[in-house]
Amino acid sequence: MTGAPAWDDGRVIYLLRHGDAEHGEMDDAARRLTAKGERQARDAGLALRELGAGIDACLASPKVRALDTARLAGEALGVEVEVTEALRGGPFDALELAAGRGEVLLVGHEPDFSREVGRLTGANAKLKKGGIAVVDGSSLVALWRPAELHRIAAR
Repeated sequence: MTGAPAWDDGRVIYLLRHGDAEHGEMDDAARRLTAKGERQARDAGLALRELGAGIDACLASPKVRALDTARLAGEALGVEVEVTEALRGGPFDALELAAGRGEVLLVGHEPDFSREVGRLTGANAKLKKGGIAVVDGSSLVALWRPAELHRIAAR
């Protein structure tokens, strides 16, 4: 596939879009999760644990809504969250961020995550708030919406 990275080493990258956040006249970086967003974040972590995801590291945008999503999901997975400016907004390289870390959970924003999934796999994916895309090698192997993650987490 033209433009896709030459990568197929079995490394799995999970991309979690932050949960539902408050709106209004406030600094964008300071927007917090709503109660719904907190539930979505917890569900994401619980669902990944239920599915046996072997998350070795979690990297998050420094924006409050993404960082809180990462912390809530990370609690269920037993992983600490590392903040990275690379996920604040704009293009990023998931392979570069994941290098040497094993299976990685990245937590950030749209449209950046959908664009990166497209770059890595060629897939036209749109992540919902609180949704997860799973990239294995150069394939999109799962695209879970928050409702699906909730059902998995409730098992």
